[in-house]
Amino acid sequence: MSDTALGGWLEQLLGAKPKDIALYDRALTHGSQAAANYERLEFLGDRVLGLIIAEWLFELFGDEPEGQLSKRLNALVTGPVCATVARANGVASRLKLGKQARDDGAADSDNVLGDVMEALIGALYLDHGLVAVRSAVRRLWGDRVTMQARAPQHPKSALQEWAAAQNRRPPEYTIVDRSGPHHAPVFTVRVSVGKLAEASATGTSKQEAETAAAAALLAQLAP
Repeated sequence: MSDTALGGWLEQLLGAKPKDIALYDRALTHGSQAAANYERLEFLGDRVLGLIIAEWLFELFGDEPEGQLSKRLNALVTGPVCATVARANGVASRLKLGKQARDDGAADSDNVLGDVMEALIGALYLDHGLVAVRSAVRRLWGDRVTMQARAPQHPKSALQEWAAAQNRRPPEYTIVDRSGPHHAPVFTVRVSVGKLAEASATGTSKQEAETAAAAALLAQLAP
């Protein structure tokens, strides 16, 4: 893709014309393609995204305490949510991947797409500042922020609270398998509450697998 074509797509995606196209090019570059890849920009974009979403929630839910706002925040900045935003806006087709990573399906990996979306946010922040990022994130995340009237309860927190209420031991999480290539791993995690019950689930990250396992066990224990 030429710089002109990339710039036009980025302006449509992010709402600002790129001044330093190299930043965005790097944000779209996977480690399998070049050493100058998206990882540092993803680190920055993750923090910027958290700030923007936290600020937005603070404005929207003026009566909610810190704990409820934290639950909302955690649900909106996950890798899978970032990947969904990226996928819906055609990011996958703009990725720069090495042949093996592309053959392994990295272009549809939640891990990769989520990281790249955060890297693009990091690039936009460096290129245009916080005001531009605020506008882009609010447009891209849209009604995801307000679609739940009540703050969502994270499955791991809910399972922890259930165990405490039943005077049971705290949930224990164990990684039982890790497969797939480095850029698109698949984790299998088992969670148990003492000897009462257990459940297993898979995910593209340890955190995602733990969350899915907790949800599965909750469905057994508190349907």
